[in-house]
Amino acid sequence: MLKVGIVGCGMIGKEHAKRLQYKIRGCEVTAVCDVFEESAKAASAMIGDVKVYSDYEQLVADADVDAVVVTTPGQFHKGPILAAIKAGKPVFTEKPLTTTAADCKEIVDAEIASGKHLVQVGFMRRYDRGYNQVREAISSGKYGAPLIVKCTHRAEGVDDSYTTEMAVTDTAIHEIDVLPWLLGGEEWEEGQVLFPKNTKNAHEGLRDPQVMMLRTKSGIVVMIEVNVNCKFGYDINCEVVCEEGVINLPCPSFPTIRSNFEVSTAIEKNWILRFIDSYDVELQDWVDHVLEGTTGGSSAWDGYTAALTADALVASQKSGKVEKVVTGGTPEFYK
Repeated sequence: MLKVGIVGCGMIGKEHAKRLQYKIRGCEVTAVCDVFEESAKAASAMIGDVKVYSDYEQLVADADVDAVVVTTPGQFHKGPILAAIKAGKPVFTEKPLTTTAADCKEIVDAEIASGKHLVQVGFMRRYDRGYNQVREAISSGKYGAPLIVKCTHRAEGVDDSYTTEMAVTDTAIHEIDVLPWLLGGEEWEEGQVLFPKNTKNAHEGLRDPQVMMLRTKSGIVVMIEVNVNCKFGYDINCEVVCEEGVINLPCPSFPTIRSNFEVSTAIEKNWILRFIDSYDVELQDWVDHVLEGTTGGSSAWDGYTAALTADALVASQKSGKVEKVVTGGTPEFYK
């Protein structure tokens, strides 16, 4: 039985605590931690009064913690991840790996120095059934090589704390991670952000929508439309144009209703409903790999290259130019 400690007891931390304690096979939550002790106590009470900490170093050092799940805000990921690596304990961290490429590189270097693959980043789209179906169709070779990918990432609305940069770092970061995997191991070469006419629904200071153009090293062109104030729902789409066919991401099925002289189909309201099953599959896969002594999903290197690509797009938001993505090549440790 894998004994898991959770660092960060906000919304996603509490959700993962319940998921690991009651849904995922082969593990149990033995400790929780939050700098706000009341949050940690609330999470503990939800799952059976497990140990409570306010210092992640103490949780990581606990002999009753075999592995660590990090669900703090992204800017606070680095500390507990590095502590887990130092202790030789596997760690699952919600995305992003960290909020800067420099901090991501520090984690990558620490993991390589440890000699063990210990880190998995929570980019859950790799566990979504639809994305896996698209990946299988591409890898079958039946439709020829991918040439163009068109994505939409639309949300009903965002609060006033959402910034123009977050369209890259919090929203499109999912496509930035999943598409190279979807396309069979492609690497990003360059990116550019274009700003269409601004929607009236955006709050003051927010540029929305945005169109992000990316090119892979093999020449595949990717267009990502980010529109976080579309007002009609949570709308994730992906279309892959291949040499001899077009593959569309299947959307979750809803009943088609005929009423009042209309034919209608519901659209998801938010990301939680759209990808809820993926979180279950993702964490089960992480636990299974840890028990086997291996890792799966997005690696620390994937988290680092996603951050580098996001940095290039944020730079393009300011410059208006095409910006290069420079990784320096994948280390042997991650090949």
